[in-house]
Amino acid sequence: MYSKIIVPVAMDQLERGEAILRRAVSLLAEGGEIVLVNVIEVATSYISIEFPAGMVEMEIKQAEERLARMRDKLGLKAMIDIRYGGSAREILAAAQEHGADLIVVASHRPGLANYLLGSTADRVVRHAPISVLVDR
Repeated sequence: MYSKIIVPVAMDQLERGEAILRRAVSLLAEGGEIVLVNVIEVATSYISIEFPAGMVEMEIKQAEERLARMRDKLGLKAMIDIRYGGSAREILAAAQEHGADLIVVASHRPGLANYLLGSTADRVVRHAPISVLVDR
């Protein structure tokens, strides 16, 4: 059993997020804690200049609300951590900052882009200093 588990959830994959959150709960030690993490991806400066003012703040608020609803639906006391940057890097940083001993991350069948660029789950597995459970 694990005492602190990081569960990254993508806003476009909420059903998968709920599934891996349930998996994380089953692995949590009594008195343990879950940290729900969402990473808002960094856009390059020439693209981000086209975003409406306040867009990032709006995304942060929406992510907090959606994760809170997911947490409350399952009756959990999970902490919510919204980050801004590269997904894998921020998931790993959250794990370190929170002193986590497990990351539970969703994966999917890789497409061509994954073979060329690598997926977030791949990067997390390769660089994590703690255990990672990849849930398909």
